Amino acid sequence: MGYPVVDEEKCVGCEECVDNCPQDVFEMENNKSKVVNPDECVMCESCVEVCEADAIELVED
Repeated sequence: MGYPVVDEEKCVGCEECVDNCPQDVFEMENNKSKVVNPDECVMCESCVEVCEADAIELVED
């Protein structure tokens, strides 16, 4: 499987990934998105689709 990676330089803290992830993979920390449950990711790509800053990519294990 895989998991998302957040580029903190690009992340604008909009929380869209946190709000849209069905598996609660993300949390906000210091106004940036952080991957806290990578093992729960089902690679649905909802986070990638809603990230207007293009700060999230999915990587394979």
